Amino acid sequence: MSNVNLTEISNQLESSNSKDRLLALVLLRDVDPYDAVPLIKKVLNDEIIPVRSMAIFALGVQETEECLPILVKLLETDPDYGIRADAAGALGYLKDIRGFEPLIRAFYEDTQWLVRFSSIVSLGNLGDIRAKEVLLKALESEEIVLQQAAISALGEIKAEDCVNDILAFAQSEDWLIRQRLAESLGNFNQPKSISALRFLAKDSHPQVKEAANLSLQKLSY
Repeated sequence: MSNVNLTEISNQLESSNSKDRLLALVLLRDVDPYDAVPLIKKVLNDEIIPVRSMAIFALGVQETEECLPILVKLLETDPDYGIRADAAGALGYLKDIRGFEPLIRAFYEDTQWLVRFSSIVSLGNLGDIRAKEVLLKALESEEIVLQQAAISALGEIKAEDCVNDILAFAQSEDWLIRQRLAESLGNFNQPKSISALRFLAKDSHPQVKEAANLSLQKLSY
């Protein structure tokens, strides 16, 4: 992208109209990360929360040495729990394994369920088996959304020895939990996984059925 266009985007990020700033962030998706990140930083403290959120997301899909420390700092110190949750989510998109420990700390130390949820989702995105312990802890949560995220993440990290733990949710009253279970089981080519998927393929909810059948196809059954 030419300097002229980058200058236009930079000017747009300083517009008094928040829609202009949001549009500029969208345009930065096609810009080289080393050109984009300095511009993204201009609106990281924007007064409009959706602008801040999009800027944080933008850092998650860029790859420069600045992105990780900025996101970790936001996760650990920002007073707005929505922004902390955005930062946790962006660390998952970034897929930098150095984000592992901050995400673990966020799950254990942050009091807001949304931040903890985003941390669990991102731990699944990182695909590191070391997350198994914290994901099993999340399964014990009273927050159903944390259970849903943990079931999915255990599949993403391919925690083979945790299949029994997630199978305990096979008859959950929450159909989204059963759907997440059906999706997660597609990562485990084990007889008990196949048996559970065949059971879920007869579920009363169409989306659970579909997820189970897709996982069976994935496992070539």
